[in-house]
Amino acid sequence: MKIERPRGTRDFLPEEMEKRRAVEKVMRRIAESYGYREVMTPTFEHSELFKIKSGEEIVKEMYVFLDKGGREMALRPELTAPVVRMFLDCCEVLPKPLRFYYFSNCFRYERPQRGRFREFWQFGAELIGSNSCLAEAEVISLAYEILKALKVEFELKIGHVGIMRKVLSGIENSEKIMHLIDKKDVENLLSEMERLEVPKDVREKVLMLMDLKGDLSILEDVKIEEADRLKKLAEVLEDYKVKYKLDLGIVRGLDYYTGVVFEFYSEKLGAQKQICGGGSYELASLFGGKETPATGFAIGFDRVCEICEVDLEKRVKVVVVSFKETYSKAIEIAKKLREKDLIVIIDVMDRSVKKQLSFANDISADFALIVGGRELEAGEVLIKNLRSGEQFGVKISDLSPALFVK
Repeated sequence: MKIERPRGTRDFLPEEMEKRRAVEKVMRRIAESYGYREVMTPTFEHSELFKIKSGEEIVKEMYVFLDKGGREMALRPELTAPVVRMFLDCCEVLPKPLRFYYFSNCFRYERPQRGRFREFWQFGAELIGSNSCLAEAEVISLAYEILKALKVEFELKIGHVGIMRKVLSGIENSEKIMHLIDKKDVENLLSEMERLEVPKDVREKVLMLMDLKGDLSILEDVKIEEADRLKKLAEVLEDYKVKYKLDLGIVRGLDYYTGVVFEFYSEKLGAQKQICGGGSYELASLFGGKETPATGFAIGFDRVCEICEVDLEKRVKVVVVSFKETYSKAIEIAKKLREKDLIVIIDVMDRSVKKQLSFANDISADFALIVGGRELEAGEVLIKNLRSGEQFGVKISDLSPALFVK
């Protein structure tokens, strides 16, 4: 019986993995240039961690199981909650702020479609311990610079959950309303506000704010403290040379968000166009710790890989071709060339020289290094450029990477 891979998962062949590793390398380099350091958390956690963060409904989207001790565990559906849990377990007394970044796979049980899988990867960062707009600006700038370095075409939109919450203050079940605003589900939003008997002037303000998009001028008539915070953030983003649009309809409908929220979109992805999202939040107190402000983001790594441009590392590939009687020397030469950072492949199929050369062409090798009996007697090998067809002899003692130039 043929066993297929599970639905919603993928196999990555060498070419795809080379691109993914190159993208990952860019992300790591930029995060570290800002002073962020990598952390890693377990693949599974107590399911309660995610229920506290996102509500009981999250269970429908998680892979949940009982371990042999009868404890309910879940494969992580995201990484912010585990990082905050780790902060409380290990780092709460460290000097603030803490700058963490991570890159790991996550799991959600949902209907697979383009840009949405049951196993997916996230690259993200969390700045823990600062409630300043300077921290918010730095985190936004970090995400911006990563996507810019990967030559992704994107649009950045920034909002503030406090503005909409101020309008809805005193309204029963306002978090349900916030969730519908986040989903841009206007039809159900209107029905819910009518069901909750939300005053007409509040309904009109909600709809007005949802449509408020553009530059700083849109805040001129929004006379509340949270709008002033957004103005201060905008001033710092100017220094970072970050291009953005304000969108007061962005609220990221979970109630642990406390202030600035932001999302990056790329039209190249069609319906699943969001490639990064984040904002300021407070989770530590929900997990039993002291109230601690934080700002973070998560980049949808798989979606970015689909649309980004990245330079792949070009390493020379050499196939060492030998006869049976010269195979021992071929191994010795291959070992020395690998130490010089060349990709070196040697035959393991007992093939003829002709078939070894044919295989070298099949795998798009750059050079063949032929270890022949007569050449060995003279202390030499033969190097053949498989692109140009040029070949020449060289002393084994003179072998160097400089000889293998494409």
